[in-house]
Amino acid sequence: MRYFVFCQSDLVLEKTPDGYRIPTEMPVEPKPWTTIMNVDGEKAYRIDQPLMDHPRYEMCGLRQSYYKLTAEEYGKAGKCHELLYWDQNTKFCGVCGGPMKFHTDISKRCEHCGKEVWPQLATAIIVLVRKGNEVLLVHANNFRTDFYGLVAGFVETGETLEEAVHREVMEETGLHIKNLRYFGSQPWPYPCGLMVGFTADYDSGKIHLQRSELSKGSWFDKDHLPHIPEKLSIARKLIDAWLEKLKN
Repeated sequence: MRYFVFCQSDLVLEKTPDGYRIPTEMPVEPKPWTTIMNVDGEKAYRIDQPLMDHPRYEMCGLRQSYYKLTAEEYGKAGKCHELLYWDQNTKFCGVCGGPMKFHTDISKRCEHCGKEVWPQLATAIIVLVRKGNEVLLVHANNFRTDFYGLVAGFVETGETLEEAVHREVMEETGLHIKNLRYFGSQPWPYPCGLMVGFTADYDSGKIHLQRSELSKGSWFDKDHLPHIPEKLSIARKLIDAWLEKLKN
């Protein structure tokens, strides 16, 4: 059994001679009121204060843990983080205000009215748009650094994934696209998303940025790429796949 222990968005890692791993023993005794969640046979819980200057354990941001853990460990850590976030935000019933208690490992039931809730995902699309040997890259206003990414946005109620892609590209850049193709999907536990990736070809229009969402955007060829997303993201996987295809 492993213990996925978070302090806010930082994860406790155990130091090993070869690197890091998820602790197989409780790194810190949880408080009496702490909720310890069962996640696929593992344990997950939150602590109030980070472990500092510990000879055995180290705090690491969930995103940064991608580069220190195996893909399986990082994926499970993301799931635990999402479920802990869900638990933290479902303490009381949205219908009657009563206390919510666990009914199963991934569901809660109101003690007063019986309302049941399950973890919910915020589904978003992301798309790599090609124009000849160039790719459309944009800088969103909420990006913390100067990197450029791909057009992305949340799926709205009542629309398909494909409709969401066309709408987001048009709203954010003023462009029409064609030849839309599914690429893949990725859990995005920041805090509870699912990214669905597509590729598409430019059809028509001139770039006209939606300034409320984007600060920069342009076409780039492979030899003049700006700072692009980290390897942990599906955005980077889409860009890397595009670059690999250009070699062939």
